Amino acid sequence: MGVFVLLPLVLPLTAWPVARLAEQRLHPRAATWLLTVTACALALCSTLCLTLLMVVGTAQLPGNPLPDAWSDDEVREAVPYDEVAGQAAIPALLAVLAGCSRVLWRHLRVRRRAERSLAGLPRRTVAVLPDPEPYAYALPGRGRGRVVVSTGLLTRLAAQERRALFAHERAHLAGGHHRFLLLVQLAARANPFLRPLRTAVSYTVERWADEEAAGVVRSRRTVARAIGRAALISRPHPVLAGFAAPGPVPRRVAALLGPAPAVHAWPSLFTAVGVAAWAAAAGTMISALSSANSAVTLFLVLKAATPL
Repeated sequence: MGVFVLLPLVLPLTAWPVARLAEQRLHPRAATWLLTVTACALALCSTLCLTLLMVVGTAQLPGNPLPDAWSDDEVREAVPYDEVAGQAAIPALLAVLAGCSRVLWRHLRVRRRAERSLAGLPRRTVAVLPDPEPYAYALPGRGRGRVVVSTGLLTRLAAQERRALFAHERAHLAGGHHRFLLLVQLAARANPFLRPLRTAVSYTVERWADEEAAGVVRSRRTVARAIGRAALISRPHPVLAGFAAPGPVPRRVAALLGPAPAVHAWPSLFTAVGVAAWAAAAGTMISALSSANSAVTLFLVLKAATPL
C-alpha cells in the first residue's frame, strides 16, 4: 500500500475549487447532488483510511485485543510510519465519532424543539404562529412536513411575496434539502477539508428552492424581492436557527435578477463547468479506489498473517 493508504486523507483538498465552480456554474439542483455525493464519498474513504491506520499501527501495543499476528513485520511494512500513524489515528477517529454524534444530536434536538413549538396546532401543511417576530422555515417530519411562518413576517410581505415565500419553503420540503445539509455536515465532521463543500451546499439548496419558487410564481424578480425583504426584517430564531438560516442573501438576489440557470444532465468536458464536474468525479473515484485497494490489500495481508 505504501503512501497510497494516506491519499484519502488529503484528496478532499481537490474538492475546494470544484465546490466554488459548481456553486457558481452548475444548476443548483445538480450542484447540490454533485457536492453532497462527493463529500459523502470522500468522508467515507478518509474514515476507512483512519480505521486501517489504527488497526495496523496499534496491533503491537500491549493489551490490544487484536490478534498478535497482525503486528508481524509483513503487516506493519504495508503502512508507512505504522506506529506513529496508528496511534495518531486513534484520537482522530474519536474526534470523528464525537463530531458526527454531536451533529446528529443537535439535529434531533432542533427538530424536537420545533415540533414542541407547534404542539396544539392543527396538523396542516402550513402552520401560522401568532408571533410578532418575523421568521419562516420548513420543518421536515412525517408525511410531507410543514411550513412554519410567523404572523410578524406575513403581515410585512405583499401577496405575491407571501406566495413566493411559501413556494420557497415547500421546495425545501419537496427536495428533502435537510438531508443534503445533514449529510454534508457529517462529512465535514469526518474530514475538516470538506468544510468548503458544506458551505457550498448550504448555498446551493437555497438557490435550488429559489429557482423552484420562481417557477411557481413565474417571476424571478418577485422571489428576489421577497428574499431581500424577508432578510431585512427577519432575525435568526434562537431555537430554530437550523431550519431558518437564509444563506448568503445578496448572492441569491443577484442570481435571481440574472438569467435562469441552464439545466444539463452532465456538462461538457470542454467548459469550466465540465472541468469542475469531471474533476469532482475523478477525485472521488481516485479516493474510493485508493481506499478500496488499501482495504483489500490489508485484509489479504492480515488474513495471511493470522493462523487459522
